[in-house]
Amino acid sequence: MKIGAQLYTLHDYCKTLEDFSETLKRVADMGYTYVQVSGTCAYEPEWLRDELKKNGLICPLTHTPFDRMQTETEKVIAEHSVFDCKYIGLGGLPGLWDADEAKRAQATRDFAVNVKPVAQAFAKAGKYFMYHNHDREYQTSIDGKNIMEYLSEALAPEEMGFTLDTYWVKAGGSDPVAEINRLAGRLPCVHFKDYKLEADGSNHFTWCGDGILDFEKIGDALKAAGTEYVFIEQDRTFPDEPNPFVCLANSRGYLKAIGFEF
Repeated sequence: MKIGAQLYTLHDYCKTLEDFSETLKRVADMGYTYVQVSGTCAYEPEWLRDELKKNGLICPLTHTPFDRMQTETEKVIAEHSVFDCKYIGLGGLPGLWDADEAKRAQATRDFAVNVKPVAQAFAKAGKYFMYHNHDREYQTSIDGKNIMEYLSEALAPEEMGFTLDTYWVKAGGSDPVAEINRLAGRLPCVHFKDYKLEADGSNHFTWCGDGILDFEKIGDALKAAGTEYVFIEQDRTFPDEPNPFVCLANSRGYLKAIGFEF
């Protein structure tokens, strides 16, 4: 497996092209070779291609808005080809955060129908549609299944993969290793994010090694599942914590210490 940085971790430092360029350099200087582009300012694909090359970086995965996937399918494919990116990901299901469970369930049914032609077009072009989970996929019932179970049955493995997020699986009340085993063969890319449990029972994201997730067991499961890329992510940091660049460095150091190769 190849370990990279999910740039959403650094979204506050990617709001202009100038800052985005500097952030890519800083990530490369940390020792990362692979990045997922997500949560950045707008960019031209040629600009990203050149910036990646300048810094010795590779982008195998993005998060791309679903409306663009639907209305500009061929353009999205062409853009990703410019910077040689195979995996085109969605950060979350439209309607997932509605408070009404029935509406979330209907949004899931609608999404499964609407995404199929997009995913098929991606596959025909040699790309692969990737779905990234949060916790609500495990907390929403639809036809006797949770959303992740429903989507994995509604779309064939060749149509859709899953960018499984270790923190959000745990926050949703499920076991990351069990979910990795269930989705084996459909997890070319995953997110590593640790789960910190506080004394009062609350939890929040943290850098790898600072929480309770067993990344050695998770790593073994991912190897068996055929995962190619692991992207380290921390959605946000808290006032008493280091800045996100330090968090990315901390995660890298911990994972390297327990045997992951960079």
